[in-house]
Amino acid sequence: MKRLLNTLYITTHGAYIAKEGMTVTIRIDHEIKMRLPVHTLNGIVCFGGVAVSPDAMELCADNNVTISFLGEYGHFKARVVGETQGNVLLRREQYRRADNEKQAADLARLFIIAKIANTRTVVLRAIRESFDSSGSEECEIAARKMLNVIKQLQEPIDCESLLGKEGEAARLYFNIFNNLICAQKEHFIFRGRSRRPPLDLVNSMLSFVYTLLVHDATAALETVGLDSYVGFFHKDRPGRPGLALDLMEEFRGYIADRLVLTLINTQQVKPEGFTVTESGGILMDDQTRKNVIAAYQKRKQEEVKHPFLEESMPVGMLIFSQAMLLARHLRGDLDKYPAFFCK
Repeated sequence: MKRLLNTLYITTHGAYIAKEGMTVTIRIDHEIKMRLPVHTLNGIVCFGGVAVSPDAMELCADNNVTISFLGEYGHFKARVVGETQGNVLLRREQYRRADNEKQAADLARLFIIAKIANTRTVVLRAIRESFDSSGSEECEIAARKMLNVIKQLQEPIDCESLLGKEGEAARLYFNIFNNLICAQKEHFIFRGRSRRPPLDLVNSMLSFVYTLLVHDATAALETVGLDSYVGFFHKDRPGRPGLALDLMEEFRGYIADRLVLTLINTQQVKPEGFTVTESGGILMDDQTRKNVIAAYQKRKQEEVKHPFLEESMPVGMLIFSQAMLLARHLRGDLDKYPAFFCK
């Protein structure tokens, strides 16, 4: 399992990535701003108009460093990867499970139970820390209903029914998400999920951090030899990393949503850092993007104890640990996939 957490995020329009020996260089206006040995990198994420030389692509591919290209909103555009890693027998088992409706549903159910439980924990934590009585009551009702959904998922269920239960829990959660915002409420107003484009400041941040999380999930799965595009809950669709989306479900609330709420509630982001495009979408400016990325990287460095492995590790390694545990389950080393549940 790759133990490096270093992901390079490049947000400056017009930046150019090149190769110098075994080093990656970043140039802006023909001036070298940074040099990094390729072996210290876990991945490179490029936002907007960032160019990469063919030699730099080859260097990264040869050293298992994934380069991801994202648009200004943070939506995925393309990836450059090297040769497929890992045991072909592991991937063949993954494909067999994905094609078996019952086996796929059994795994998908574990991802979704963990997702609902972890987003519910976000709600319960907010209730303990910062609510007035009116907001608290509404959130407590939603938390109880989310718990009921979790109980309903304790027994096997088909994928179509699972999709309905996941949607029910998501509606409960996002219906009270605006109550979790305690500061700058006149500007950071959440009226429901909007994606392409995000139509408010909160959605702009959520979509951006979710994209960062997908990149990390993809890298984790490729590290252990799994195919990030063949999922169990997120079914095959051209260009969609289904298994990466499955894996990140466990971490949406624990990493992404908590980070966004913290940045807003501690006023580390300001409404002045967002602009409205001609299409009505909300776009973060360059400095705000950098601030969010820095906070995301800092969050990944925090130490936690893994509930199944019972080992301390940085938050950023949790998703790699879950990818490893999923691979062990598919190989038959674990009878059941131990999904991640936060405290």
